[in-house]
Amino acid sequence: MLTLQLPQIFCPFPSMLNPFAKEAEKHTAEWVSRFDLVKSEKAWERFRRAKFAMLSSRAFPTAGRYELCIAAEFNTWLFLLDDKNDESMFGKLDFLQMVHSFVSMILQNNRVVAPDEGMPLALSFEDLWKRMKRISSPAWQKRFVQSMTDYLDACLWEVENRIRHQAPTVADYIEKRPYTGALFADIELIEVLENIYLPDEVRLHEMVKQLSLACNNVVCWANDLFSFDKERRQGDVHNLVVVLKEERKLSLEDAVAEAARMHDAEVRRFITLSESLPSFGAEVNEELQRYVTVLMAWMRANLDWSFQDTARYRMNITETAAGNWLISRL
Repeated sequence: MLTLQLPQIFCPFPSMLNPFAKEAEKHTAEWVSRFDLVKSEKAWERFRRAKFAMLSSRAFPTAGRYELCIAAEFNTWLFLLDDKNDESMFGKLDFLQMVHSFVSMILQNNRVVAPDEGMPLALSFEDLWKRMKRISSPAWQKRFVQSMTDYLDACLWEVENRIRHQAPTVADYIEKRPYTGALFADIELIEVLENIYLPDEVRLHEMVKQLSLACNNVVCWANDLFSFDKERRQGDVHNLVVVLKEERKLSLEDAVAEAARMHDAEVRRFITLSESLPSFGAEVNEELQRYVTVLMAWMRANLDWSFQDTARYRMNITETAAGNWLISRL
């Protein structure tokens, strides 16, 4: 295990937790069992310790019970997809092409076509999509389809880079990272799970789009700081610390420091944007503020879940004054 004191990172947003958190955790475990997504006792133990549902319970703090369970199971599905990709009997490219194919078929044709290995993931995703469609408009469904397509395309981009032994540039990595983390799909879910409906002129306003991107970057870059040692040892170059180190010929300590600096700058950019939004009228402004609050909840949820809830990462953390988080590896 690498011994390295990580720099403090900045995240001054308040901690929140949905009152249906325990119910969502129970429902998610039952859902995973119903679709046979976790099989061995060892895998079940990992699943119980991971507490995937808690991430969504922190990120969607005012969603109703039905809506929260959709969020919890969707994010659990994404985590289990990542794990099954690592464990797959297929090559990673074959596996992700299979997933891309059956997800596209479900989203666009409402049909499940998958080989036996992929059937639990396919049937569980079909269940999620049916539940999402019950509470959403055709326009929202079109946006979600695009966000899932972008996510799976970005995953294939990563695999193709590995096959070619090609590391992305820092610029290419920063461009693609918001998609490989699937957070744009989660941000789309804010509308239907939290009942926050922004008119197109607001949702597509450049400052609002930049708020969403800043939130996405903060979550993904923080995760890169937490996981860089594991990914570096596995030879995976798709990590902000690793691409900074390689392209700019930095020491590991300097690359980590630069990734933390970029993370903090993005948090401050989010705060500046949120305080500078134009007025769209009292009623819309109130909805927009609720939207901003959920984005804040996502950034804080990522830290709270990583350090308080899940056993997925092995880190120590202390929250210090002024919103700084002092992190060290076990």
